Amino acid sequence: MSDGVSSEYGLTICTDSYTLKDVVRLINILQIRYDLDCTIHYYKGLPHIYIKANSMDKLRKIVSPHIISFFAYKLRKGKRNQNL
Repeated sequence: MSDGVSSEYGLTICTDSYTLKDVVRLINILQIRYDLDCTIHYYKGLPHIYIKANSMDKLRKIVSPHIISFFAYKLRKGKRNQNL
């Protein structure tokens, strides 16, 4: 819940410790199983998962029941540059 960055443009999941193969596998699951529009972005040469803004409503519905209340504010609409 705390390893990423959200903005009005989408959500970046910091997957620094994952291999590129693992990140691709995770993106495939997010796209096929959950119909989320995501891509790979690189930060300092490491792959991160980027979930596009057009999928944020779907993501909120999926993860909201599992987010502890302390972190719930991070997925609200219109939030920018909040660490997630």
